[in-house]
Amino acid sequence: MREQHVVSSIKDSNLVEMRRNQIIKSAITLFKQKGFHRTTTREIAKEAGFSIGTLYEYIRTKEDVLILVYESINDQVYEHLEALTEKQAPSLEHLVTIVDSYYRFVDEMQDEVLILYQETKALDKYAAKEVFDKERKQVLMLRNYILTAASENITEDEADILANNIFIHGHMWGFRRWMLQKNYTIDQYIHMQTKLLLRAIQATP
Repeated sequence: MREQHVVSSIKDSNLVEMRRNQIIKSAITLFKQKGFHRTTTREIAKEAGFSIGTLYEYIRTKEDVLILVYESINDQVYEHLEALTEKQAPSLEHLVTIVDSYYRFVDEMQDEVLILYQETKALDKYAAKEVFDKERKQVLMLRNYILTAASENITEDEADILANNIFIHGHMWGFRRWMLQKNYTIDQYIHMQTKLLLRAIQATP
């Protein structure tokens, strides 16, 4: 999505990557505090440590910044899931490990996940589609793993629903934290979600 949507006047790809990482980090900090709409590009530039003119060498609009933020968050989650699912042959035991690691990873990124849910409406239609497509790929990765790990117990549709459950329940720890984190630790949350997942798989006729 970065290459297709966000144009830079700088030709040095390494420099573009470095500066955009600074922009992303600064934008996430400000979006957490103020939200996307109340944050200005001037504030993003200041937080990143360079001038507004320099900022506009790497992006065209504030919406470009949001696209970069979304791409960065989704890439991190995708790469984490990909590494987990490809680590060893599918099994229910390793599925438990995947769920545990995924939830803990999302716990570390819960502010970023909250930005995903709060600011999607600010993306243009094409950028939003790219975001949703990347999420679908993450769910598909989980779905295929579940289907292989529990092939004798589960149908394709059931694996699809369970994969979506894992994905959204990981996010739920962040966007429902005002309620969940008052009552549960992350360890308790993972334990209960894993138990419910295994129960669903094992109860499938």
